[in-house]
Amino acid sequence: MINRKEFLKLMGSLAGVALIPDFGFASSKRPVLVDGLFDLHCHPAAFFRKGTDTYTGDEAFRKSIESMNSTKVQGAFLSIVSDLPVLKINEGGKITSRKFNEGEAWGEYKRQLFILKELIASSEGQISTSPEELKTSGTVKLFLSCEGADFIEGDLDRINMAYEDGVRSIQLVHYAPNDVGDLQTSDPINSGLSSYGKKIVQRMNELGMVIDLAHATFKTCQDVAEITGSPIMVSHSILQERNFRPVSARAISVQHANLIAETGGIIGAWPSGFSTDLEDFTYNTLRLIDTVGIDHVGLGTDMDANYLPVIADYFGVEKWTDALSAKGLSSEEIQKLVGGNARRVLRKVLK
Repeated sequence: MINRKEFLKLMGSLAGVALIPDFGFASSKRPVLVDGLFDLHCHPAAFFRKGTDTYTGDEAFRKSIESMNSTKVQGAFLSIVSDLPVLKINEGGKITSRKFNEGEAWGEYKRQLFILKELIASSEGQISTSPEELKTSGTVKLFLSCEGADFIEGDLDRINMAYEDGVRSIQLVHYAPNDVGDLQTSDPINSGLSSYGKKIVQRMNELGMVIDLAHATFKTCQDVAEITGSPIMVSHSILQERNFRPVSARAISVQHANLIAETGGIIGAWPSGFSTDLEDFTYNTLRLIDTVGIDHVGLGTDMDANYLPVIADYFGVEKWTDALSAKGLSSEEIQKLVGGNARRVLRKVLK
């Protein structure tokens, strides 16, 4: 059975820790000035650096939460990865190494949930389930999410169980192909959202859970948009570019982005190695804003499981907002971008 140390080690290996330039306090001198930051997608820290000191395991997670509080991060979706046991890294990125064993995805979800709650309990973070809790000051509010609906395994009541566990968002697909919907990095097998996937969407709508369509194909998103009564979230993605970019399979088209916005939803600008540096990420953020409007863009850092991140820690968010301000975004627009839009979606969806 996977323990905390093994779980964090697996997370670190899938992030490609050796590729990540820095975490923690080393790269910045002053705290983020923009209050109310909400990160639409992040993971437990497997690796944390402060100056010349490097932390791993439980201590890395605690240090990561400390940095969130220091930089006035108000809230975040902190993700379980249900297909973690079947993933591996190759030259092309994350792929599945095998199929799930019967009951394995549900067991993995429960194990990671237990570990995550233990980690949070020993840190300065707080598990939250309501946007109203974001109004209170103090520690960062952590909303639990799950990357990949694989753990449901055909039993829709597990969505209710996840809700009772405190989970408030499920990303329908991740890297392991499943019978829910099609993903960007594999050949389609469901022709979009399956009939089973539609039942999942309906149950999530009934409960008041945020549907996350990061990693999902345009057709899958289109099918969800046709039946959902709630705004859709794509927690971490970016607009496609004509020229080749790393992880370009994970980018979305203008049509795809506008579809999300039309539901009243939100797209988390993703500071991955798709962008060459912070300046390029600023440019790509502005492209996304110009496409869907300022009311439908947020930030999904994917810390600490990102590929060649151009924002390596929460102190780096200030450099991004400074760059956006220099490009002409107003203070009001930046406040929407870093948290206002996320809070609007949460108030609309969560019950």
